[in-house]
Amino acid sequence: MSSATLKNYRQSPRKVRRVAHLVRGKSVAEALSTLQFTVKRPADPLMKLIASAAENAKNLGEKGDMVISSIRVDQGKTLKRMMPRARGSSAPIRKRSSVVTVILSPAKAK
Repeated sequence: MSSATLKNYRQSPRKVRRVAHLVRGKSVAEALSTLQFTVKRPADPLMKLIASAAENAKNLGEKGDMVISSIRVDQGKTLKRMMPRARGSSAPIRKRSSVVTVILSPAKAK
């Protein structure tokens, strides 16, 4: 089993999870081709992350096809900003970030 982590990706976890659900449980090649034609913004960083996890597996000496056994999107740091509002008040703005972890495992023989 090999893994790769993307820390402090500046997009909310809710939006990243929508793209992560597309590739969960698929093989690496199938996941990369799916993300290549996905129009959402997190598709490109997730594609790079899965490719990095596959290279990590190759460097560890794992052979054969790899499957995405787990892809987890957690909440990262939240940047807190303020937006000026009427009569001298302000409203909070939360700029959320994500931490994405991909774990690959060898494909089971059929």
